Amino acid sequence: MGGYERTQANKKKEAIMPILPYEGIWPTIAGDVFIAPGAMVIGNVTIHEGASIWYNAVVRGDSAPIVIGRRTNVQDNCTLHVDDDAPLAIGEECTLGHGAIVHGATVGNHVLVGMNASVLSHAQVGSNTVIGACALVGERKSIPEGVLAVGVPAKVTRDLSEAEQENIVNSAAGYCERARAHRESLKSL
Repeated sequence: MGGYERTQANKKKEAIMPILPYEGIWPTIAGDVFIAPGAMVIGNVTIHEGASIWYNAVVRGDSAPIVIGRRTNVQDNCTLHVDDDAPLAIGEECTLGHGAIVHGATVGNHVLVGMNASVLSHAQVGSNTVIGACALVGERKSIPEGVLAVGVPAKVTRDLSEAEQENIVNSAAGYCERARAHRESLKSL
């Protein structure tokens, strides 16, 4: 995966899909990543292959780095940010539901963060886990692997079945296909 190149074609894309530097640091974005119009990707951000950043999402790596894993989807109106001492790492094949906030945390592989849920600084979410819609994973809290956590504050309610864990991966795969379709429909712009 190479760095972002400001070619003439990319400059045209930047007009509708803002990819911006912060203090001279440009995002590093794999070539097949889908960034929807209206989304913002700013600063020290690395986005791996097959990932997608959807409409009006903001990914702002200004005071620490953000890494988004392969085939992860950051859905509409999500906010991803950091603190000076709290970088953000999101694993592979994750789904961040509409309006989720993930701030300076570590999220494992195959995680679903539900719509309007929040995961705060220094929190850790284990792989193969679901954070329910509107849940709050507080600062420095840890959610183990393979569970469902819901509520404010988020509490583990049960283990996830193998089928439920597989559904997380299927959701990520579905968004990869959806991203391809959106990319194709926007080519005429």
